[in-house]
Amino acid sequence: MARVTTNETSRTWTFFEEAWHEGNVGIMGPRTHGAWLGSTVFDGARMFEGVTPDLEHHCERINRSATNFLLKPVVPVDRWIALAREGIAKFDREAALYVRPMYWADAGAAGGGVRFDPDSTRWCLCVYEAPMPDPARGISATLSPFRRPTAETAPVDAKAGCLYPNSTRALIEAHGRGFGNCLLVDMLGHVAELANSNVFLAKNGIVYTPAPNGTFLNGVTRQRVIDLLRRDGVTVVETSLTYAAFQAADEIFSSGNFAKVMPVTKLDDRALQPGPFYTKARALYWDFAHS
Repeated sequence: MARVTTNETSRTWTFFEEAWHEGNVGIMGPRTHGAWLGSTVFDGARMFEGVTPDLEHHCERINRSATNFLLKPVVPVDRWIALAREGIAKFDREAALYVRPMYWADAGAAGGGVRFDPDSTRWCLCVYEAPMPDPARGISATLSPFRRPTAETAPVDAKAGCLYPNSTRALIEAHGRGFGNCLLVDMLGHVAELANSNVFLAKNGIVYTPAPNGTFLNGVTRQRVIDLLRRDGVTVVETSLTYAAFQAADEIFSSGNFAKVMPVTKLDDRALQPGPFYTKARALYWDFAHS
């Protein structure tokens, strides 16, 4: 029987061991490889205003992440989608939800150890209430002293849980200096992304965004925003960008599954206004999501 832990923060349903459980279900023990050594991958989809944009792409990516991480993607994509819709149906239609499929290794190879056994792959799907961030609040950002790893140093081709402590410490450090977020550069000094989302800037009528170079995930929402802007006639250039380019930008905005499209309203000590390209990107995304 799955155990329910007590640190719940919002209404939650989790499908685990072939049944739905309400609450923050205990899915790992002290010897679970995923808990001890971080062999977890996950993805995140959204339900808001009654819509679930790109749900199928998030369900495809969790299996791709598992494969790249050397876990076994034992849940077919169509089953992920069906279970996600079952879980969503347990909430009010107007609820804002986060939909999170997960895989993890249960056991170390040869009875325990750093190397995990792919055949011990387990999984769950968690759906919980998570309000959409208010774009009116914007994002304040700075440059983080921490950097994004390369493919030779971390599993950056998967949405792996072990990558997120680096983002966590970057956010904590930035918060300590009075900022809500931060830009991280890669090992060559090029801006990769914000600590928890992809990033865009606009300058002289053109939108620029860091080119995927193996140091950050090419996000589902990022790809969608680029496509929507280009279809609307906006020039979007994927290229290497320095922090100085962001300091000189006319406007900056982010894309990510959790908040979708948000404006950056402060970079270091410079105030920024939500600009026309952010406004267009958010409107185009909302039209797409409801189409």
